[in-house]
Amino acid sequence: MMAGANPTLRQRQLANRLRDLRHDSGMSIAEVAEALLCSAAKISRIETAQRRASLRDVRDLCRLYGVEDPSELMALAKDAREQGWWQDGEDVDFRPIPGLENDAIAISEFETTTIPGLLQTEDYARAVIQGFLPQIDPSVLEDRVAYRMKRQNVLRKAKPPRYWVLLDESALHRHIGGEQVMADQLGQVAEMAAAPHVTVQVVPYTVGAHMALDSAFMLLEFDPSAGVADTVYMDTLAGQIFQEKPAQLARFREVLNQLRAVALSPKDSIALVRQRSAAFR
Repeated sequence: MMAGANPTLRQRQLANRLRDLRHDSGMSIAEVAEALLCSAAKISRIETAQRRASLRDVRDLCRLYGVEDPSELMALAKDAREQGWWQDGEDVDFRPIPGLENDAIAISEFETTTIPGLLQTEDYARAVIQGFLPQIDPSVLEDRVAYRMKRQNVLRKAKPPRYWVLLDESALHRHIGGEQVMADQLGQVAEMAAAPHVTVQVVPYTVGAHMALDSAFMLLEFDPSAGVADTVYMDTLAGQIFQEKPAQLARFREVLNQLRAVALSPKDSIALVRQRSAAFR
């Protein structure tokens, strides 16, 4: 894999290129599937980066779309099939989100109930994961905690993304892992918010109803030259959801703007975080 290549990003770049080629050809997903003797679901999943395209898939699609020189697309397909660190191991809890976080230039996140993963301490992460999965095998639990801690390196690299967290006040009060764990966790939030590329705002109870009352989400933004659409990511009990259509992105940006307007200022937010940390000690 070429230096700096990110398999998750390459997969999304390839998906976008193949979707554009199909649109340019005037063919529907059903027509492409019929021509290649495969299911429409397979083509749809390739175009939405939910399935990795094989080199044969890319070769056949390029022939169908009349691409004279498929070498660039074939190279993207090869890079997309490489392993990122987040794909190591056999845990079924594989999450592709670190591959997107790694290349994002800005990440905005709203969390309704817990401290976001990029700001969690080990003990807090362990308590959150075990709370979701009380029967989890201890070795798998530790693997997932380590995975979550490794994700945080994205905020420590030489050119980190701009990270803006909007945190519902309930996350400051919910006892997760015990009082000492909460005190340490909130102390870490305040410490990480001191970094120039990190902003934390608390949405207080007094705001009442708002546009994202029951919807935690993350907006990842990329350099336009990357050839990848900005993406909204949500992790739900029903599975992972990615949204990148312009109308969808516009809606989430509207929500973020409203939350930033009604939330406490960054200064007042950190004062509240420190106050809650002290209350747990």
